[in-house]
Amino acid sequence: FYEKVKGLHSKAYQEPEKAISNPLFAYTLIKRLQTDWQNIVYSNEAIENIQGELTLLPTLHLALKDGYEKVEAKLPKAEDLEGAAKGLMRLQDVYSLSTEGLVKGEFLQVAGDDISIIYRPTFSSALSADDCFQIGKVAYDIGDYYHSVIWLEEAVTLFRQSIGIWNTEDQGSLEEALDHLAFSHYMTGNVSYALTLSKELLQLDSSNRRIARNIQKYEKILRASSDTEPKEIVLQRPNVTHLLTRDTYESLCQRLGSQRKHYQDSQLYCSYETNLSPHLILQPVKREIISRKPYVVLYHKFVSDSEAKRIKEIAAPSLQRSVVASGEIQAAVEYRISKSAWLKDTVDPVIRKLDQRIAHLTGLNVQQPYAEYLQVVNYGIGGHYEPHFDHATSPNSPLYRLKSGNRVATFMIYLSAVEAGGSTAFIYANFSVPVVKNAALFWWNLHRNGQGNSDTLHAGCPVLVGDKWVANKWIREHGQEFQRKCGADPDE
Repeated sequence: FYEKVKGLHSKAYQEPEKAISNPLFAYTLIKRLQTDWQNIVYSNEAIENIQGELTLLPTLHLALKDGYEKVEAKLPKAEDLEGAAKGLMRLQDVYSLSTEGLVKGEFLQVAGDDISIIYRPTFSSALSADDCFQIGKVAYDIGDYYHSVIWLEEAVTLFRQSIGIWNTEDQGSLEEALDHLAFSHYMTGNVSYALTLSKELLQLDSSNRRIARNIQKYEKILRASSDTEPKEIVLQRPNVTHLLTRDTYESLCQRLGSQRKHYQDSQLYCSYETNLSPHLILQPVKREIISRKPYVVLYHKFVSDSEAKRIKEIAAPSLQRSVVASGEIQAAVEYRISKSAWLKDTVDPVIRKLDQRIAHLTGLNVQQPYAEYLQVVNYGIGGHYEPHFDHATSPNSPLYRLKSGNRVATFMIYLSAVEAGGSTAFIYANFSVPVVKNAALFWWNLHRNGQGNSDTLHAGCPVLVGDKWVANKWIREHGQEFQRKCGADPDE
């Protein structure tokens, strides 16, 4: 185990940021810190090895245990490992990644019979049998038998290839993988294969009465259905969040959509923008009009590298699991996986300068209570935000507690670059905007008549490779009466 970790670290330390941006490496790192070391420290093998080789130092194991317990509180928790496993499954689904490819450390996108490489990692990280077992086990525990079958099949294959080899750090085994896989197949309707796997397991563990009873149960089911035509077993991927626009959303995450190019539409162009503000005359902002309906623009180089770095430094200690408006309360949900922090303009001069720059560029009032504090968001492994509106769609929404109206506009700043994934997808408008470091996206959430613009339904695609940071500034209706006047045209 020590030699394995040493080998991994010797490679990772050469380019640590690139190594940790690989979701496969990040998952195995979390697993190593959460379960592998724990299994090593508290294993009988560790005690025997230390006492057998170093009889004069029997207390060495106690020192190892004591050292581990001192740092244990700082190590990833079980929920972190579960979240990382769910993140990998999410990436696998949204980007149509080959499971076999992921096990080998490759990012292969499957589209029908076509397989293409969508990312070549600088630091490759293959998965072990136990790594695959843990992912399958997470899916199994939440009743997601679609993913448990896929990942436990890989785990069983790898465990079979290493029969007779036992790694102290492993949580699972061939027997456990077969047990979970057999029941997963049973739950998906493949009773025949569940029976085959259970018989293989019983050969390995002949005293297991539960498995013997399962075999009898499966045989009885098969006998009862022997006269009927066998049905083709098709694994159905679950739609946990009941997302109606899932296919469009995932398609836009994989490619940019069908938005017209600048050379195809004269209304889409690039320019230097001052908004007639004296503060921007000598330093105008590069504006790229992405879409007219809805109106979406990208401001290039809106912040500097040093400003982006400072904002992330300020926010990092305060990051907490992101929540959304759910009915009349705010709650953490599966369709938004990220951590966020809220920063007042008094916390640092860079935040105050940022607010002023947004005000100069948009002409809007961004002071409290006419705008919300700056929200900084960090997306980890598979971090995402499924299709949603920024504006409130219910009169009971917690967004109205500020008593400053609905969110009329969104100003979102990309504080980092990512190597793959993480685009902002506009679902009904059918286009997506890739992450552009230091740039900012701006759009109107409401029409001039105050009604919500349904074309602004958007999503934050899962981050495939990289560490995505964004900063959101939401501007409210009240206080903008002279900056953005009302209109009767429902499409304006």
